[in-house]
Amino acid sequence: MHELSRFTIGTLLLALVTVPTSATAQPPVPNGVLRLSAGSGSALTALRDADALVNQLTRDESLRLVRQEGDPLVPGREHERLQQFHDGVLVFGAEVTRQTSQGLPVSVFGTVHRGIDVDTTPTLSADDAARIVEGLSGRTIFPTAAPKLVVLPDRDAESVYRLVYEARAFSGAQLMVYFVDAASGALVWSYNDLKTQQPALPCSRCVIGEGLGVKSDRKKMSVTTVGGAFLAQDQLRPAQIFTFDMRGDLDHTELVLSGIAQLFDADLSTDTDNRWLDGASVDAHVGMGWTYDYLYKRFGRQSLNDQNVRLLSLVHPVNRADVFSVPDEVIGLYFLNAFYCGLCGPDGVGVAVFGEGLPPNVLVGGQQFDFFAGALDIVAHELAHGVTDFTSALLYMDESGALNEAFSDVIGVGAEFYAESLFRGGAGVPDYTLGEDVIEPGGIRSLANPLQFGDPDHYSLRFLGEADNGGVHTNSLIPGHAFFLAIEGGTNRVSGLRVAGVGAANRGQIEQVFYRAFTVLMTSNADFAAARTATIQSALDLYGANSPAARAVTQAWTAVGVN
Repeated sequence: MHELSRFTIGTLLLALVTVPTSATAQPPVPNGVLRLSAGSGSALTALRDADALVNQLTRDESLRLVRQEGDPLVPGREHERLQQFHDGVLVFGAEVTRQTSQGLPVSVFGTVHRGIDVDTTPTLSADDAARIVEGLSGRTIFPTAAPKLVVLPDRDAESVYRLVYEARAFSGAQLMVYFVDAASGALVWSYNDLKTQQPALPCSRCVIGEGLGVKSDRKKMSVTTVGGAFLAQDQLRPAQIFTFDMRGDLDHTELVLSGIAQLFDADLSTDTDNRWLDGASVDAHVGMGWTYDYLYKRFGRQSLNDQNVRLLSLVHPVNRADVFSVPDEVIGLYFLNAFYCGLCGPDGVGVAVFGEGLPPNVLVGGQQFDFFAGALDIVAHELAHGVTDFTSALLYMDESGALNEAFSDVIGVGAEFYAESLFRGGAGVPDYTLGEDVIEPGGIRSLANPLQFGDPDHYSLRFLGEADNGGVHTNSLIPGHAFFLAIEGGTNRVSGLRVAGVGAANRGQIEQVFYRAFTVLMTSNADFAAARTATIQSALDLYGANSPAARAVTQAWTAVGVN
C-alpha cells in the first residue's frame, strides 16, 4: 500500500470536506483507504467531519452498528462499534468506533474503504471452501466457525479487493485463519491466530478447598463436590470457572482443541480430600478467579465478554517425561509456552492452555521452565487475549498484533499487582517482568527494561521481519514500555526523553486509560500511532486535559518514539 494513499481523517477531511448543510449533502471524499483518527484533542472541524462521514456511511448502510454500550468508567458516554459492508458482505478489518456524549461526538477512530469494486457473488459454495481448508490444514474446520464470505483488501496493492471465504482450523500447533478465493479456490492469505505466551448462584455442592501452588504456596480454591470427589469447577463467581486436567494425553488435548472431542466432568482436575497437591491445577484455577476479580473490580468487566462467559483452562496437555521423544513444534507449544485459542473448546468457547514446562534438570538458554500455570501474570495474559477477541479484536500480526500482545502484558502485570495487594505472599512479587515465577532466572519479557531480553524499547528499533507474525511478541515491548513509563516515570534509553509518571500509588489510572482505549476506542487494524491517539483520548476523557495521567501518557508515547 502506498503511503500517499493512507489518508488520515484529521488532516484529509479538514482540507477537503465541507460540513453538509442538509441531510442529503455528501462530502466529496476521495476513494481509497481512509484512516479516521479524531478526538477532543483534535481540531473541531476534523472531529465534526469525521462524524459526518460516519453518519453518511451509516445512512447508506456501508457502516452497520454491531455493538453499542455505555461507558462503565465515564458516566454519560456511549460507544458504538460499526463494521463496513460492501453489497451486504463484510469488509475484513474495516471498522469504526465512535464515542458520544449526549449525542455529540467525542472521538472517532477506525478505517474505511471507499470505491470498492468487486462482485460479491461467489462461484464456490461454503462447503467447497470448507473442503479446501480441510485439505490445506489436514484437519476439519471448527463446527462453530463455518466459512463465511468477506471482502479482503489486498495487503500490498491499493484499491485491490477480493471476495474470499474466511475459515479457521486448528492444525495441532497453530490456529490458522485461511482466506480462500471464492471464485478460484486459491489460497489468498493465511495467518496463525494462536495467541501464545512467547515467540452463579450459591449451590449446595460449592465448597472451598486448600491447595499448594507450583511454588508450594497455599491458596484457597472454589470447587464443587460430586459423589465424594472434589472438582475444579468454581460456581461461586458470576462466571463459572473450569480447570481441566488433560493428564498428559496429547492426542486427547488436540482433539479437544480441534472441536472434535468434548470435555466432560471426568476431565476436570479432581482431588479426593479437598487438599489439592497438583500445583498446575491449583494455580490455573485460582489464577483465573483472581483475573476475573481484577477485571471486575478495576474495570467493571464481567468475564471476557462482559456477559460472564465461562472461563476454561487446560493443564498437563503433555507428559513431561515425553519431552525427548516429541517433535520440536510440540515442545515449543505445549512444553515451553502457554496460549489462548479463541475458538477451541466446547461450543467454540475460548480456552487457555498452560504448558507443562520441563524436567528440573533440563535447561533452555540457562533457564528452568516450570508449569506455566504457576505464574499469575501468564494466566491473566492469556485470558486478556479473550477480552481482546470480544472487543477490539486486534489482528494478530504486525503492529496490531504487537498491540494485542502488549494489552495482554498490561493485564498480566495489573492482575499480579492487584492480587498481591490482597493476598500477600500468594500471588508472587508484583513487578513489570512477565513469567519470572516459572521461567527462572529472569522471566521472558520486561516492560521496565525491554533490552534485558533483547526487545526494542523505542520505535526506531522495532522488528521489521516476517517471523513471529511480524514480531508481535518483540514489538509489543514498545507500547508496553510506554505503559511502564506512564506509571513509574523515567528516561527512555534511546530518546533520552524523561517521563513524569503518575506514580505507583496511581497505577490504576494508567491501567484504566489503557484498558478503555484498547477495548472501546481502538479497531482491529490499529497501529502504534492509533494506540497513542486512543490512549491519550482515553486519558482526556477519564481525567481531563491537564491531568497528570494525560501528561504522562503523552510523554510516554513520545519517549518511545511513537508520534
